[in-house]
Parts: sequence; structure tokens; C-alpha cells
Amino acid sequence: MNIYVGNLSYQLSDDELRQAFEAFGEVSSATIIMDKATGRSKGFGFVEMPDQSCGEAAVKNLDGADLKGRNIRVNEARPRTDTQPMRRTRRF
Repeated sequence: MNIYVGNLSYQLSDDELRQAFEAFGEVSSATIIMDKATGRSKGFGFVEMPDQSCGEAAVKNLDGADLKGRNIRVNEARPRTDTQPMRRTRRF
């Protein structure tokens, strides 16, 4: 199960995110999304849990929980769409 985690503290590490979810079962990966330009956290990340029921328990129990001083948002991640909106170009 792929899980979206939002409203993360900018000081939170991947390992700390993993530890929060490991209380509910095995975690395949825990990744905080970083800004390419600044190298700082964007304040959200994704956790992958192989067991669906463990993932659902984590979502239920961690949504709204305090993690490093912030109430995190946790829900099942939506499938990624690879389509990008068309950019408008000016023509003179």
C-alpha cells in the first residue's frame, strides 16, 4: 500500500518517518520529497507498506497524529498521472 504523508516537519528525516510507520508493520520504503533547487524538504512524503491491512491501520491511527510538533495528514496515495498540463507560449 502506498501512503501519502503531508504536513511534515521540515526537520524530519526518512528514518524518523519510517520509525513512525513501523509501529504498524513492515515498511518497504519511507521517502520525504525534497526540493531539487534548495535541497530542503517539501513537507510531504510517501511510505510503502507491503501488507494492506497494516497500511490501513497506519493510516487510521496516524492521520492527525503529532509527529515532531506537527499534526500530520495521512491517507492512501492516489495513483500518479504522468500527464503534464500544456504550457502556454506567447506569440507576438
